[in-house]
Amino acid sequence: MPRDRDSVVDRGAGCLLGGALGDALGAPVQYLGWADIQREHGPEGVVAPPKPALFTDDTQLTLFTADGYLRAWVRGKRTGEWEPSEMVWHSYRRWLVTQQQPAPERGAVGLLADERLYESRSPGLTCLRALAADTMSTPQEPHNESSGCNGVTRTAPAGFAPSAAIAYDLGCRFAALTHGGTGGWVSGGALALLIHLLAVKGRPVREAIDQVIGRVLRDDTYTATVLTRAVVLAEEHDGESSVRVDRLGSGWTGPEALAIAVYTVLTHPKPSQFVDAMRAAANHSGGSDATAALTGNVLGALHGTEALPRDWLSSLELVDVLDAMGRDLGASAVNLDFNEDRYA
Repeated sequence: MPRDRDSVVDRGAGCLLGGALGDALGAPVQYLGWADIQREHGPEGVVAPPKPALFTDDTQLTLFTADGYLRAWVRGKRTGEWEPSEMVWHSYRRWLVTQQQPAPERGAVGLLADERLYESRSPGLTCLRALAADTMSTPQEPHNESSGCNGVTRTAPAGFAPSAAIAYDLGCRFAALTHGGTGGWVSGGALALLIHLLAVKGRPVREAIDQVIGRVLRDDTYTATVLTRAVVLAEEHDGESSVRVDRLGSGWTGPEALAIAVYTVLTHPKPSQFVDAMRAAANHSGGSDATAALTGNVLGALHGTEALPRDWLSSLELVDVLDAMGRDLGASAVNLDFNEDRYA
């Protein structure tokens, strides 16, 4: 049953805030092996984001994805022109400005006016090179063959598109702007579809994941297989409080990162398990920021903001922007009024 409209708005905020919390939790340990994480943070690994809770380029780009999509949505509503991939491409190019300049230029508007975004969080070369190109990369005409996880980690906003089919298509297209390998962009579509089914349609989590796998299978058998393995492993989980995700890989690729998130969500499905889920998703050898961010996106879309720990949110950077933009995404999905002039 579709969710009520106010609930969708709250889940828009939950999705972006949850992703940012996971990103901030995993960021300090993203390049460490599990033994090194335990050596630095204790036997349980990292248990909370640092203070202040600083996120990576993944969340920066998620904000610019949301900004570009909402600009396309407002433009489409007012003029009938609907080019979300192009608008997100230009939004990513605006993000590049924040990586190249120390502060906003006079007269900057929107996200470019927020000096807090003028921080380089070591973005990947694949992403930087793709965005420096003169033309957009697409699934049909990719600029590279990368299936790295930095494509999927920013596509959650596409989940608030008008329909499930559009959400999947836009998630694929947004990820393909920088990651042209099939797994790189299919995983982006898969995340967007999962977010849509949970946050907008109100599908039960297992039903939503099965639907995602069925859709992905039409485009990429490898991604579908990895996600299916995550479901199987979750079914075998015996309920222990400490969950290891290493059997699904390191999370450096889009399919692996999303599979780890799916596994973690299935084994921690309750709102009260949000913190344990974040810790399980971050404490492994590999892309801890990506896997925890995706887990946070999905759980935030599933449960809304009430599941998010207030003590973590209190130290999260740009929490006001994440909350406002997430609510605007949710409002756009269910045709509720919001301040469209911010994206005009």
